[in-house]
Amino acid sequence: MTKLKKGFLYLFLIIATIISIFPFIWMIIGATNTSSDVIKGKLSFGTALFDNLNILFTTTTMKSAILNSLIISIISTTIAILISSLAGYGFEIYKTKHTDVISNILLLSIMIPFAAIMIPLYRLFGRVGLTNSYFAVIAPTSATAFLIFFFRQNSKMFPRELLEAGRMDGLNEFQLFSRIYFPTMSSTYAAAGIITFMTSWNNYVWPLVILQDKDKLTLPLIISTLNSSYTPEYGVIMISIVIATIPTAIIFFLMQKHFVQGMLGSVK
Repeated sequence: MTKLKKGFLYLFLIIATIISIFPFIWMIIGATNTSSDVIKGKLSFGTALFDNLNILFTTTTMKSAILNSLIISIISTTIAILISSLAGYGFEIYKTKHTDVISNILLLSIMIPFAAIMIPLYRLFGRVGLTNSYFAVIAPTSATAFLIFFFRQNSKMFPRELLEAGRMDGLNEFQLFSRIYFPTMSSTYAAAGIITFMTSWNNYVWPLVILQDKDKLTLPLIISTLNSSYTPEYGVIMISIVIATIPTAIIFFLMQKHFVQGMLGSVK
């Protein structure tokens, strides 16, 4: 590659990078400015950061919303990964003549939009008196066809010799899963964990439908209420979005290497 081509390539990458990160930079800058400054498009840091934080935490249930989102996301991620990994492991390791049929039916469920099952789900939880509860938010995401398919595909590269060696050492099936499969597929679990946590953390529609108590609202719902007021405080909205972004950004950057390996189907 000639120097001219390299120069154009680097220039293109620099421009693409600036375009990609500009919204995040503008969001952080906006969090330090007043609403009027944000409307004007001010691109320099201001002095309203602590004022925006004070307004956010005194006029909304932000503290409880952060706690609610953490509880729901952590529990949802843990349960979904456990159930989906067991299912994906079982589909691939213990194959029968009906395994592929059941797996294909699960995959077909991905094509059903959530809006189509939202009303039946609401009526179901309403009849058993579980609306406005953490359980109602967590249960529909306790296992997903995508995660089951993801674990099954990654399990195709799992070395069966390890299972045979474990059986020879006297391990039962659960011990094979917990002591051999789980540590070996750690990158797959990391990738699945990041995807599931981010999906649960940013979930908006279903919590909006099923949660009515102000003390149980999640972070996306609080941000939505800030934006729906007659005169939105854009500086406050920006700082709330920054707060909502921090947990997912930390998790992703800490587990970035494992995430890439997991998405590529790497086996440790």
